[in-house]
Amino acid sequence: MSDDLFWNASSEELSKGYIYNPDQDAFICLICEKPYEKGIIYPIGETLYEAEKATQQHIKQTHGSMFDYLISMEKKYTGLTETQQEILRQFRAGRSDKEISEHINAKNTSTVRHHRFKLKEKEKQAKVFLALMESLHEKQDEGNHFINIHKGATMVDERYAITEEEREKILNTCFDKGLDQPLKQFPSKEKRKIIVLQQILTNFDRDQSYTELEVNQILKQIYHDYVTLRRYLIEYGFMERSRDGKEYRVNK
Repeated sequence: MSDDLFWNASSEELSKGYIYNPDQDAFICLICEKPYEKGIIYPIGETLYEAEKATQQHIKQTHGSMFDYLISMEKKYTGLTETQQEILRQFRAGRSDKEISEHINAKNTSTVRHHRFKLKEKEKQAKVFLALMESLHEKQDEGNHFINIHKGATMVDERYAITEEEREKILNTCFDKGLDQPLKQFPSKEKRKIIVLQQILTNFDRDQSYTELEVNQILKQIYHDYVTLRRYLIEYGFMERSRDGKEYRVNK
């Protein structure tokens, strides 16, 4: 399991909330990666849906909407302030500038119009930036591509400036007998920790909840100091734990 599917999706695909994977001949939810294979009819409630429609219904019923999911992401991913997030929610709901200004306790509607203008400018900048990055990717060596950052990351900084080439080298060193074999040693350097934890997370199902005992049993197969692995999976935002400590889930 990784977040590659989400981060590699186009802006159009992120807006819809799913992609079509030709290798699987299936539509896949970008939030939980649940696949809906073409040619199969899926019963949802009392209605039968073909694959793409079933994917859309799944997103609506399970995740609310893609807009709600994206707007709720942290500022480090959206670049939006809390006020901008709320104003976008109000725009989405079809509220008038007067209604929005009253909702956010603004002095007058000109404040809302100012936010609307700034958001439109932000949209233009985003389009140009995406075009620049697309051009850059065409010229960039595959080995220089950075790994994708998991959506639950608690702090995004230079620790995540890791290329795919670096990742391969570090995994080959830390899992010297193969990725399906125990970890040789848990690294002390931050970059290496992130890469190793990202690999360890592939042993967990993102749609399943685990007890602490179940988490321990999985981690024991990977490394003798399973308590340290469990602690860092939580600390770095790869997994989340319920307040009572009884339930663990992959952070989506």
